[in-house]
Amino acid sequence: MSVNMRLTRIGGKKDPVWRVVVADSRAPRDGRAIETVGRYNAQTDPSTIVLDEERVRHWLSKGAQPSEPVRKLLKIQGIAR
Repeated sequence: MSVNMRLTRIGGKKDPVWRVVVADSRAPRDGRAIETVGRYNAQTDPSTIVLDEERVRHWLSKGAQPSEPVRKLLKIQGIAR
């Protein structure tokens, strides 16, 4: 089973808020997630990024592959290079 860290959309129409989740790579974007490790809101100024650093590092150590947008968020937070 391949595990990815990716964004899942929540929030209303024209008001996107994103969760950072760990999910099976075969699951749909807004489908079942293994664990929620953070949230991201680009609508605020500045953007709100909240990540559980301990859990993110745990999943990265287990081999979870972050998507490109999540990789950028991790870099902004100083968790990944």
